Amino acid sequence: MASCKKGRMKDSAFRRLVSLVLITVLGVILLLVLLRTNTISSLINSDTYEGTENIEIIDAIIPKLLSQNELSVSLHKKNQIPPRNLDLFPKLAKDRVVIVLYVHNRPQYLQIVIDSLSRVEGISETLLIVSHDGYFEEMNKIVEGIKFCQVKQIFAPYSPHIFSDRFPGASLTDCKDKDDPVGKRCEGTPDQYGNHRSPKIVSLKHHWWWMMNTVWDGLGETRHHAGHILFIEEDHFIYPNAYRNIQLLAELKSKKCPDCYAANLAPSEVKSRGERWESLVAERMGNVGYAFNRTVWRKIHNKAAGFCSFDDYNWDITMWSTVYPSFGSPVYTLRGSRTSAVHFGKCGLHQGHKRNLACMDNGSVNIAVDEIDKVANIKPDWEVRKYENQAGYQAGFKGWGGWGDVRDHKLCMEFAKMYV
Repeated sequence: MASCKKGRMKDSAFRRLVSLVLITVLGVILLLVLLRTNTISSLINSDTYEGTENIEIIDAIIPKLLSQNELSVSLHKKNQIPPRNLDLFPKLAKDRVVIVLYVHNRPQYLQIVIDSLSRVEGISETLLIVSHDGYFEEMNKIVEGIKFCQVKQIFAPYSPHIFSDRFPGASLTDCKDKDDPVGKRCEGTPDQYGNHRSPKIVSLKHHWWWMMNTVWDGLGETRHHAGHILFIEEDHFIYPNAYRNIQLLAELKSKKCPDCYAANLAPSEVKSRGERWESLVAERMGNVGYAFNRTVWRKIHNKAAGFCSFDDYNWDITMWSTVYPSFGSPVYTLRGSRTSAVHFGKCGLHQGHKRNLACMDNGSVNIAVDEIDKVANIKPDWEVRKYENQAGYQAGFKGWGGWGDVRDHKLCMEFAKMYV
């Protein structure tokens, strides 16, 4: 009888031990699952970095024309992520010129401009912002590899590339080419030449305008920046002395050229490498390596209606033909007489990107960088030579079209109101 009792007690103890072990194992498994879920969630929703407690978070007003999709919402959240490399470059120079690199989907071009930026004297003193027209993983990975300065990525969450089946992308009900909206029962407003919108083409102007509004008014890192911001593109090769030269030009602009609204790294004639004079040059504002301050941005922003309604899909031609002329006086930019940036692209953005059809010779560029291009080569005591009555787009030009759809005009105006 006693032996039976002992057997039952042993069985009971064994069962309790097994139950305890099972509960412990299940608890550990549950904890691991929760930790893994939490980690994945944090990767998707909130990349965080040390030392970012004081960065201001600004919520943008969602354009009324759009209903966001999952990718658009995700990109909107990514735009709030603080800069990378804060551990490597915890402090920025007080007199910094912020650099904004706006890109599309040309990875080989992007790699070249980033390689050139890595050799720029003073680049570690400032913040580099890379603005993407939508989301392309290869482009994202290239930027994530930057280790030479603080870098922040922003992604246009309302790019036509994000919306594959509805505006601002292409929908089945959209008019195409020269369709008659009434006869075809399609949606769209043709441009002045009778052509309907092409989402890939209008994205150029939309991205530039969204980027400008976001950088100047929508980012905690720059919305209170009092100095100049330098804008470059993914097919601009940047010389080693570019940053030091643009700092000098920004400082000299108000003293040497009161009529100058901006500073440029390169001549407005993109094929020119400069006059090689021992003087500064004042001329019409170019689109390669241009920098201006918040005062000029306010003047541009005040002309949003003209920018958004002008029938040309090119942001720069729109600026030359309608925005700058509306300022009431000639718009000059100040630059050196030797270029500090070169446009190397051989094909337009609308042609897309294919590795076997790269728009470069052997997928590379061969740009000579002399010793003089490695250090600041602008002298504060130089005089200014001014080009007057230059050829180019002027007031009165009607535009090349591609921007006639009323929906694009409205979306553009909504971008102007995102942060005001």
